[in-house]
Amino acid sequence: MEIILLERIEKLGQMGDVVKVKGGFARNYLLPQKKALRATKNNLAYFDTQRQQLEAENLKHRDEAQTVAEKLDGLKIIIIRSAGESGQLYGSVNARDIAGAVTEAGFTIQRNQIILEKPVKTLGLFDLRVKLHPEVLATVTANVARSPEEATEQQRLGHAILSSDMDEAEDERAEVLADAEAVFEPEAAEEAAAELAASDESASNDDAGESDDDKS
Repeated sequence: MEIILLERIEKLGQMGDVVKVKGGFARNYLLPQKKALRATKNNLAYFDTQRQQLEAENLKHRDEAQTVAEKLDGLKIIIIRSAGESGQLYGSVNARDIAGAVTEAGFTIQRNQIILEKPVKTLGLFDLRVKLHPEVLATVTANVARSPEEATEQQRLGHAILSSDMDEAEDERAEVLADAEAVFEPEAAEEAAAELAASDESASNDDAGESDDDKS
């Protein structure tokens, strides 16, 4: 089916382009969403008369979206989910969940504005695009973790915390303790040696005093 695009559609074309698409895609999405018109003679003539107005409205909406994008871009959201030791979620995180978290952060968006090819099913950090306008995108980072504390650690590490990471963290703590003991043990040994030397000196003085008494 041939259609006239009323806005920029990724991988299809710009506003005003006449393109061919599958009939189902046009009937189920493009036409109901008013993103396109059938490329009939009457519609082509109508578009020509409305083109300037449509372009002006599009420019206005794009500028508004760009203002929001400058504030939204780089936003980090935290989503708490239960997961196994391997990081696999007991369930998934979908576009509705992402949109809800972004809205809670102060930006009103709909789930269909989240570009998510498939639900998130593991712990970790995920950069996701938000379509504010056909020509304006922003990126948000979803931090999917088991708890707020784990989310903070994941943000620091830059990746999901799995059981192997927990083992490594324990090993790291053990190494730190071992290093601390290695630092403090010599000092303890020196103190013990000093105490022993003082004790020996005291005993030597006592022995010398006893010898003088014997002579007298």
